[in-house]
Amino acid sequence: MNSPESAEYERRVAARFASFDQDGNGWIDREDFSTAAAALLSEFDTTARCDKGQALYGGAEALWQGLAGIADVDGDQRVTRQEFVGGALKRLRDRTTGFTEIARPFLHAAFAVADTAGVGTVSVPDAERALRALGVSPGVAADVAVSLDDDADGRITEPDAVTAFTAYFTTMP
Repeated sequence: MNSPESAEYERRVAARFASFDQDGNGWIDREDFSTAAAALLSEFDTTARCDKGQALYGGAEALWQGLAGIADVDGDQRVTRQEFVGGALKRLRDRTTGFTEIARPFLHAAFAVADTAGVGTVSVPDAERALRALGVSPGVAADVAVSLDDDADGRITEPDAVTAFTAYFTTMP
């Protein structure tokens, strides 16, 4: 029988896995990262061929390669939920800095796409748009975007977004 703690752990793992499994097919693969990049570019009317688009696709590939390197135990170029639970979460928890470095190129590029004012920060509404484009439910996206605005000035800094992203994927109950 599952304890309340293990049920909560499983729920959190499922949410983290689902955030990467963009197409919901039960595994994470390169296509999920390309899909996420395409959705973000579409939301912000940015072409894949421009510098920002190329940087986003490059960052998505780097994030995929990093995750696959950590979790794709059998080398089949996809990460199953079992591999994610068994490999990724355990290794990510122990290698927070490593995960930050894996995620940074994607996050930097995503931040540049969502920075519609071109001021080096992202507005709370644009952060919410970006999160929704990446598959986060509207209510959660709104709450997360507001929570990232530490000084309540309506803008989010890239370091705050990177810190929050890393914490989400490396902190478990």
